[in-house]
Amino acid sequence: MPERRPRLEGKVAVVTGAGTSGEGVGNGKAAAVLFAREGAKVLLVDMAADRAEETRVMIEEEGGVASVFQADVTDGDQCSAMAQAAVDRYGRLDILDNNVGISARGSVVDVTEEIWDRIMTVNVKSIYQSSRACIPKMKEGGGGAIINISSIAGLRAHSQAPYTTSKAAVVGITISMAGDHGPDNIRVNCIAPGLVYTPMVAHRMNDDQREARKNAAPLRTEGDSWDVAYAALFLCSDEARWINGVVLPVDAGLLTVTPVTYNTISGQARF
Repeated sequence: MPERRPRLEGKVAVVTGAGTSGEGVGNGKAAAVLFAREGAKVLLVDMAADRAEETRVMIEEEGGVASVFQADVTDGDQCSAMAQAAVDRYGRLDILDNNVGISARGSVVDVTEEIWDRIMTVNVKSIYQSSRACIPKMKEGGGGAIINISSIAGLRAHSQAPYTTSKAAVVGITISMAGDHGPDNIRVNCIAPGLVYTPMVAHRMNDDQREARKNAAPLRTEGDSWDVAYAALFLCSDEARWINGVVLPVDAGLLTVTPVTYNTISGQARF
């Protein structure tokens, strides 16, 4: 059997939210590490350069290639500079992995307009800005792949109206871009993580809540950022060359047993 080539050999990837807030490995960091392991050169984008620097060190210690670019991806000019940096440093741009996201709890009656606007800006506008900047570079190189991170909260009711709305919008922008840019050989897909245990939620969860999340889905196991990252790796690889515009739940089967999602665990499980 011939030796397997790295799945992303010769590719250049931009990963937004490539650092981790808190201890552990978040979705962006895990994706960046896996992409590098599979041969991609990775531009690590984060508002906090020190967080992205930790990811760079991890990648380079494993023999991979990565560099840091500090940016607020809700800003169009900074996203344009980000896309250009990928081309200037590595010669092309093939993959965009949009990981930036924040959450807030409450109904439309409870949340303030300021919080609502902030959630929409970070979770949705960031995808618009980064994609708008990167797609022309991908077209110049003959195509590419974009991964947007949504949530199963965007597919089922939950106790976080602004977050749920923003993640449903991520699904919408994914299928819109998939249709618009498929003719340019740019595939756009979306991952909807379930109750994964990440640094984003770890600080606000006790052992009982963590156990409830684990047992909510049929597999009765706990997912983490690596599960999401492996899905991203597949979707941006050539193995997924005929997959475009899909929403892939990574949730241990939780969506198959809803509507327990809202009533059973809304008070204790966080998406």
